[in-house]
Amino acid sequence: MVEGRSCRIRLLLAHAVLIGFIALVAVPLFMVVTISFRQGNFATGSIWPSADTFSLEHWRMVLGLPVLQPDGTWLESSAPVLRWLWNSVKIAAVSAFLVLLLSSTCAYAFARMKFRGREPLLSSLLILQMFPMVLAIIAIYSILETLGRWIPALGLDSHPGLILAYLGGIATHIWIIKGYFDSLPISLEESAAIDGATPWQTFRLIMLPASLPIFAVVFILAFIGLLGEYPLASVVLQRTDQWTLAVGANSFLYEQNYLWGDFAATAVLSGLPITLLFLACQRFLVSGLTAGGVKE
Repeated sequence: MVEGRSCRIRLLLAHAVLIGFIALVAVPLFMVVTISFRQGNFATGSIWPSADTFSLEHWRMVLGLPVLQPDGTWLESSAPVLRWLWNSVKIAAVSAFLVLLLSSTCAYAFARMKFRGREPLLSSLLILQMFPMVLAIIAIYSILETLGRWIPALGLDSHPGLILAYLGGIATHIWIIKGYFDSLPISLEESAAIDGATPWQTFRLIMLPASLPIFAVVFILAFIGLLGEYPLASVVLQRTDQWTLAVGANSFLYEQNYLWGDFAATAVLSGLPITLLFLACQRFLVSGLTAGGVKE
């Protein structure tokens, strides 16, 4: 009887903690959404916009539509938000694909091949994960500036240059995919080798199809991380039409003139690609995230 009551108390406490955690996440998100539908550019006010304060002016600005001013005139939107969104999606998708390509081949080499320096390289990758990319901004800026003198397409203020800089952050993804490869039975590759398959054929025809769940997870994690990346993009990209959505949204927060409504609408818009990608790939997430935990 006492044990049953103790279990119920623990269950209620667990539910209370879970509800509190959901509230901590959902309430700020709800406030951002409501601010984007509220008239004016104020962060304070009623949480739920009333009939008098409800307005679509911020969303019209985000979508590039003219906004009606109090004096009856129509003001054209000067911020190319949809172009910034396209730049963000394009850069994040291409970078995530290249990160997946490089990290999967590197992970296969570390998981299955024996070569000199393998263990020190793995340890180095583990150490590199402790340092954020923002610490290397000055070095990346200098490298891209020098590279741009020889190859302008890979220099500063270019999307290929920013993508090239993003490819340096693959250490974490190598470890994730390597853990998945380690969980796959090596007998599959041994059987392929007996049938005359080369290491590349084994990787392409056996390992890749068997690793789709972890590839989906790595692609989604890389895409989400790069879609909202700000520090490096703000340094590399300089022209307004080259900005990503994160850099462009920051331009709404002028000193002494914070456009919170426009910023909130842009923030909500930035979450749509991530939501669509999650809905399209959610069947791979559970199996991919739990893979590699048990080694056969």
